[in-house]
Amino acid sequence: MLPVIALVGRPNVGKSTLFNKLTRSRDALVADFPGLTRDRIYGFGKLGHIPYIVIDTGGIAGGEQGIDEAMAEQTKIALQEADIAIVMVDGRSGLTSADEYVANLSRRHAKQTWLVVNKTEGLDASIANSEFHALGLGQPSAISATHGDHIGKLMESILSSLESKGDLNFSHEEIEKENFEESLEEVDENQALKIAVIGRPNVGKSTLINRLIGEDRLVVFDEPGTTRDSVSVEFERNEKKYILTDTAGIRRKARVNEAIEKFSIIKALQAIEKADVVISVLDAHEGVTEQDVSLLGLVVERGRALVVTVNKWDGISSDSRKKVRDDLERRLPFLEFADRIMISALHGTAVGDLLPIVRRAYTAAMRGMSTTELSQELKSAVIAHPTPLVRGRRIKLRYAHQGGRNPPIIVIHGNQTDYLPESYRRYLVNRFRKVFKLKGTPVRLVFKKSKNPYSGRRNKLTPRQQRKRERLIKKDRKR
Repeated sequence: MLPVIALVGRPNVGKSTLFNKLTRSRDALVADFPGLTRDRIYGFGKLGHIPYIVIDTGGIAGGEQGIDEAMAEQTKIALQEADIAIVMVDGRSGLTSADEYVANLSRRHAKQTWLVVNKTEGLDASIANSEFHALGLGQPSAISATHGDHIGKLMESILSSLESKGDLNFSHEEIEKENFEESLEEVDENQALKIAVIGRPNVGKSTLINRLIGEDRLVVFDEPGTTRDSVSVEFERNEKKYILTDTAGIRRKARVNEAIEKFSIIKALQAIEKADVVISVLDAHEGVTEQDVSLLGLVVERGRALVVTVNKWDGISSDSRKKVRDDLERRLPFLEFADRIMISALHGTAVGDLLPIVRRAYTAAMRGMSTTELSQELKSAVIAHPTPLVRGRRIKLRYAHQGGRNPPIIVIHGNQTDYLPESYRRYLVNRFRKVFKLKGTPVRLVFKKSKNPYSGRRNKLTPRQQRKRERLIKKDRKR
């Protein structure tokens, strides 16, 4: 399983800034006033080849009431979900009673705690750390989330501590490869295809799985939250093996108030990480919600092949169907690559078409493409639509090769690739997707700048050239 790290602390100590640094995103709002983060925010981070899940929480100080009390409850949930809690304090403001409250909360609820002193840029680390020893959470680590100082060293220490305790065990498939030059492994056709079924409570995930496998293996009841944990079912269809994982439904976080439901988001994220293909189940009656958009964004971020399934389709009118289709186009423009299928899990309508679509998405995600084919298509794309000019020089894209599968990674070598506009990158993705039949999976482009073999080198002058150079310098000085 992926390690889970929760960021906790009083308001305005820099938790959201650190979250954005770790996840390389701007998902957490950041401003210089307290209380901006009101809920738990989840994201993926990675140190080298090791991925992990990060939870950002709202600031707490003790004695919260109303909405702040609910926010404090969210922090307790995050502490219980996490393998490690990072308790953040402000090195410039010094120790406060709120810091002591957070430290005590962490001691009660966290499995393991790491004390981090933020905003130490320009300060002596030992002096900044000194008064926080009183919290009794071990040796503090000084960082600057804003400037990125010492964050890599911090995460290395944290993940190493998990590894030494035996809590950090990754299978080969959970570790993403970054060496694009290495050979691609052959796909094992006999290996079971792992499918994660995700969605909000009561959208029909368990009913759909029961329909797919042809038996009532999972409890189904017309009440949100019947599935309390991730449940995996292995079966065969047309001599192909599948493992379906039904995840607990993701409720609106304000409704997560039962202890048994606390881990549903973590379970869903971990199921996404392990899956070959994700089936996202939406409710035709409710359309696309904010939660659906957020969860689907994480699926794309992890590069998983995806099938968007709209359930309970037979229970709505033709006008409502048009509204749902328009809603899908408007709210999910980033999923133009994914197949969409309208079904009724209860009555079996169109469910028989789902596994072939899933298999097609997986085939696309695992497709191998030769360097010759990719380079020829890149050349054709540039001829059909030339790259833009930068300072009077045209950006050159020389050749391409495959750098990975699931998702397909295409590595393109050229000059001035940093200046290639986003619109041209989308054009290349769409072109590769069409030519190589990559429907159903995200496609990632990685650009590598070609090295100038003469960079940093000077031609050695011959004796004759040296004498001429000296004459010219001498002549120039006489002027």
